[in-house]
Amino acid sequence: MRRLPPLGALRAFEAAARHLNFTLAAAELHVTQAAISHQVRQLEEWLGLRLFERRGHALTITDKGRDYLAEITLALDRIATATARVKDGFDGPLRVTVLPSFAACWLLPRLDAFRAQHPDIDLKLTASAQRWDGADDRFDVGIRSGLGRWPGLTADLIARESLSPVCAPWVAAGPPALEVPADLRHADLLHDTPRDGWRRWCERARVADLDLRAGLAFDDAALVLQAAVQGQGVALGRLTLAERDLRAGRLVQPFEVSVPNDYSYWLVYPPAKAERTDIAAFRAWLLVQAGHREASPSQGTDAARSESGASELEPDAV
Repeated sequence: MRRLPPLGALRAFEAAARHLNFTLAAAELHVTQAAISHQVRQLEEWLGLRLFERRGHALTITDKGRDYLAEITLALDRIATATARVKDGFDGPLRVTVLPSFAACWLLPRLDAFRAQHPDIDLKLTASAQRWDGADDRFDVGIRSGLGRWPGLTADLIARESLSPVCAPWVAAGPPALEVPADLRHADLLHDTPRDGWRRWCERARVADLDLRAGLAFDDAALVLQAAVQGQGVALGRLTLAERDLRAGRLVQPFEVSVPNDYSYWLVYPPAKAERTDIAAFRAWLLVQAGHREASPSQGTDAARSESGASELEPDAV
């Protein structure tokens, strides 16, 4: 006979441990904060050990609590997956949350190929930069920008990113023509988020005296590329996202100098969902499209960096 603690207490602990906040856990589970506190205390009494340390308003998880969380999260993921398999056999759409810029510039132009290969899989794409930790069951997988470390999620690398000036062909031709990096002194600069990209590129290209405060600024990488296509200035483009415009000649890269972006693009999902046939097919197709013939999933274990703004994980998405 299995000796199991109350399931409600397990769900309360798992949510509270992920958020390290009883109020956020209560909002997720649609109960009161007092109910979360009571259920966590009930579980601690049942186990005979402390799962959290409470110091004033600060909540930290104990070492045993952290070990327990890893196992409980995996178990709840498997229960959710088994329930979905029994309930509807995954006949519903594959629900993907994806960064707006990545969706517009990289994913959407390729989706015809996915639909041709997998006509039996319906996709529901939601373009969003909001945080997704895998526990929100509105989505099955996410495409995010980051360092590849999301607690409790598997992260598969899709593409690394580099930054380099890009502009419309007639902007590069001038007058004044963009022949050497120093010619950018006469150009209108377009800014992405975060704005320090131009500074890092200028250091690499050994260009001084550029006014990096002037010019149009955007909070979405797709918009800054669109402005560059329209001839509104020179953008420090994310080359993965600019690839199709560069290939079609809508944009040109006047200088070979580029700098690596700290953040890469990743497919993230709960480990328990890796066996779903639709997710496995989508993952394999993504990696082939990105040039990875074979790839091994990597388990995210460290805290993810926050993006600027109240969104998912890193600067773009986050």
